[in-house]
Amino acid sequence: MSSQQTCSYLLANLDPVLCPDPWVFDHIAEGAPSNLNIATLFALIQESEGSTLIRRAPAGNNSLPMSQPTFAKITLQVCSDLEAVGLTAAVAQALTDINMCANVVAAALHDHIFVPYERRFEAIDCLNGLSVSAQQLQPKD
Repeated sequence: MSSQQTCSYLLANLDPVLCPDPWVFDHIAEGAPSNLNIATLFALIQESEGSTLIRRAPAGNNSLPMSQPTFAKITLQVCSDLEAVGLTAAVAQALTDINMCANVVAAALHDHIFVPYERRFEAIDCLNGLSVSAQQLQPKD
């Protein structure tokens, strides 16, 4: 994959897709839990203070602490690479403009944006609007 993708191309082709499931970020002080259900896991991130699991929220959220927020996962279907410049900043700025937090996880081919679950449709509208604006700025062939 080439890193010569322009930010304007990436934004014009975002194609954000909303995963219907709610997601949680769990902090584990030491190691990974022995009962980890890999089928519900999106990411395991190891930090010096422990590990963070990003996983589907348990059905009904009955086992979650009352203070644990849930997030929606939005996958940007545009095929970007890890050396692309500006995509994360532009997406974060668009969501900042509507006062929404955005937790971005970049993978080899796609970026995944975690936003508050209760505001997921507003986030999709925002990202679609960002993409339409970028399309209008694209030169016509």
